[in-house]
Amino acid sequence: MSRDKTMTADEVVGQLRSGMTIGIGGWGSRRKPMALVRALLRSDLTDLTVVSYGGPDVGLLAAAGRIRKLVAAFATLDSVPLEPHFVAARQRGAFELVELDEAMMMWGLTAAVHRLPFMPVRAGLASDVMTVNPGLRTVTSPYGDREELVAVPALRLDAALVHLNRADVHGNGQYLGPDPYFDDLFCEAADSAYVSCERIVESSELLKDAGPQTLLLKRAFVDGVVEAPRGAHFTSCVPDHDRDEAFQRHYVEAARDPEKWREFTARFLSGDEDAYQAAVAAFHEEEA
Repeated sequence: MSRDKTMTADEVVGQLRSGMTIGIGGWGSRRKPMALVRALLRSDLTDLTVVSYGGPDVGLLAAAGRIRKLVAAFATLDSVPLEPHFVAARQRGAFELVELDEAMMMWGLTAAVHRLPFMPVRAGLASDVMTVNPGLRTVTSPYGDREELVAVPALRLDAALVHLNRADVHGNGQYLGPDPYFDDLFCEAADSAYVSCERIVESSELLKDAGPQTLLLKRAFVDGVVEAPRGAHFTSCVPDHDRDEAFQRHYVEAARDPEKWREFTARFLSGDEDAYQAAVAAFHEEEA
């Protein structure tokens, strides 16, 4: 029987533990579950292994010293090529990095979804991915072609955090933008999965103005639903909102100066989500 899975962001984080492997959905600076990441920052969780197509989620967690190991294809803000906190953390050797090709990430998650130990892929062959990850192994096709392939290990997750446009209270989730960003794989590869959304709607509303292909998450793979309007900020969540480029520039400028970062943290990250959204609104009033 379906049940009401609504939670607050802080209740979601209360289900997590230090040392976990946490997958974070979205892609770069697009549809990241930032309200959940900010809730995580308000907790004392640390020593995390983070699996992500990285953006400011990785940057904020790195700046706060919460990451022990990062599994990622990149860490970018899209309009800013490299996430500044990620760059600084890597330069000081703050965490272990497993750098995979984008397709290798996808197939690693797919292997975890299907409870397989690995998936064979061509991606990564004859590239430095094999050099920087000496633990990666290859396998030989058992068929007549005898092709050598990379054996990408399963990226099994303790928990997944994703953000979508719409969801119902049971955990069915819908994206309305141009790309699902593998959020379904993150959820199905995890022991527990939590989705924040711009708006919780009745189940019947999910198909009212969009096709069935937009129903990305199935309730069986979701443990909690958080209504978080603008919960992806400052990343994009189209069509609900675009990336906040002005605020992102402010974030990047602050990230590159220790004193400015202390001021940024005090202003935007010292309170709860309502305080954050109010501070962002005030920032834009000042900029206008």
